Amino acid sequence: MVWHEKILLLFCGMTGIAGHHIQAQTVIASGNAMAWAGKIWYAVRTGDAYQTYADSLAKFSPQQLGKQLYDDAHKKAFWLNIYNAYVQILLEKDTTLYHHRHRFFKTPSILIANHWLSLDDIEHGMLRHSKIKWSLGYFNKPFPSAFEKKFRVDALDDRIHFALNCGAKSCPPIAFYDASHIDEQLDLAMRNYLFNTVSYDSVKNVLYLPAIMGWFRHDFGGKKQMVALVKKLGFISQDVHPRVKFKPYDWTLFLHHFQHTTP
Repeated sequence: MVWHEKILLLFCGMTGIAGHHIQAQTVIASGNAMAWAGKIWYAVRTGDAYQTYADSLAKFSPQQLGKQLYDDAHKKAFWLNIYNAYVQILLEKDTTLYHHRHRFFKTPSILIANHWLSLDDIEHGMLRHSKIKWSLGYFNKPFPSAFEKKFRVDALDDRIHFALNCGAKSCPPIAFYDASHIDEQLDLAMRNYLFNTVSYDSVKNVLYLPAIMGWFRHDFGGKKQMVALVKKLGFISQDVHPRVKFKPYDWTLFLHHFQHTTP
């Protein structure tokens, strides 16, 4: 078994995914926002009905939600699972939405705790601590909503970029995230995505990184920190000092790209 296969198997073990299943205890709790998010995710994964779970989460009060999303681990797991599930839900209903991606991502279409949110609200507001989408990560929104300020993460974690699936072929695979293991899971998601996307041309001394690192370069601390990360992960040697280029992104629609175990 090679290194990246071990990563996938370990990831699936942590998340409670064995083949196509989530451990029952992940989703049996009643009246729990994390559980409802898990039920929606699992229904999307298996093709089952999800609307009852979505309606329940929509009716949560912000006060209830605040008691359950009480730290960054819970916020990251919750919003990652909601984002990834709803991209699938919305595009499976109407794939033509992807013809106008800017509108698709910015349209409020997800009802959480009586508040309509867009996919951009979740990604750049909740998960990136109110960053302006097209600022490369350098600037924050000047006036985020009270709801966003209450439920966004306290600290931006650049590894979320290796966990968000927007429906494109170049996106990371969709996995289920659990607050109790979120740190290990995001580490594995990062390693797996970079293992499959990073390349180095030793003749030209050029390190090719995935496009998402270029789009959100300040989230990653700039190019020097990106190179340091790749070295730390062992993808290039410590004595290499490469130029950095970013690969093109394949926006071909690719639905149901779920993480799976590797034989």
